[in-house]
Amino acid sequence: MTQNAFSLPTVDLSLWKDREPPNDIFLDSLRTAAHEYGFFYLKGHQIAPSLSANLLREADQFFSLPFGQKEQISMIHSPHFRGYNHAGLEVTRGKQDWREQIDIGAEKQAVSNLTDKPAYLRLHGPNQWPSSLPDFKATVLAWQEQALNVLKRLLEALSLSLSQSSTAFHPVVSDSPYQLLKLIHYPGNCDDGGGQGVGPHKDSDLLSLILQDNQGGLEVELASGLWLKAAPRPGTFIVNVGELLEVATNGYFKAAVHRVISPKSGHDRLSAAFFLGAQLDSTMPVLSLPEALVNATGGVTQDPENPLFSQIGQNTLKGRLRSHPDVAARHHSDLLPPAPSKVLYHA
Repeated sequence: MTQNAFSLPTVDLSLWKDREPPNDIFLDSLRTAAHEYGFFYLKGHQIAPSLSANLLREADQFFSLPFGQKEQISMIHSPHFRGYNHAGLEVTRGKQDWREQIDIGAEKQAVSNLTDKPAYLRLHGPNQWPSSLPDFKATVLAWQEQALNVLKRLLEALSLSLSQSSTAFHPVVSDSPYQLLKLIHYPGNCDDGGGQGVGPHKDSDLLSLILQDNQGGLEVELASGLWLKAAPRPGTFIVNVGELLEVATNGYFKAAVHRVISPKSGHDRLSAAFFLGAQLDSTMPVLSLPEALVNATGGVTQDPENPLFSQIGQNTLKGRLRSHPDVAARHHSDLLPPAPSKVLYHA
């Protein structure tokens, strides 16, 4: 059942002026949004509307290409899990997602010799770019850089809202945090809006930033079990808490379950989802919170079918292997099934 009686909160990042301490009104609103919902609208982010519009336009041009051209940069060619997937290739909780997408990470060289090195280093590597769209790469990388800066700044504010230093998370994000951008096209569904665009899930990162077009479909699950629509709002992004931030706060910030309902037939939906993770060679710290906040923590939510590992790189690689079994089978068969590992959090 979907609930429309109220809306997600809105956080205004512009209330935190450069080189000035953030005021209590801003910090309280941010902390409350992350604690009670794990999902909120973000305005005052200073990413130019024209750049976001250009990003969605480039995405639309890419998804409008003939299927054969898109398949030239299919993810199956990339051991780094970069590139295009047609609808039905990615799975969530064992069910196919009805969306096509292109996955883009930080532009890096592949590690040349992986002998005796951690398996997660296989995630480092170049992106695949469509050769027929000359402005695609520059537009994507420009937006991705600005999204990264917004989420790093927001992470500092979240730290301050918990009475921590603004640099509390710098050890895991200041050097080379794992990052992923998904440009996504949800085709209209013949069942008129009841299908799985992407199934219910939590994001495994620290924070996610979502740019929507004018077509709705994103929903977040409330504690009551009802689903709340996160309808598009001009000039805003959706920000949601990921599992790593839930772990770092012992459940004070909750990674919210969310989904996307396929649009009705004759309609399409475009979005861009940017995920800020931690550095692959790091371990997630657990913050020592003030007593008043500790009393409001609910502990980390456990999923027996998808345990969290203590080492970030292993946890990130596990997620990619699960989401893209075809790429895993072709390039990483030696990692299947995943080796047992220390669980990040025990109930």
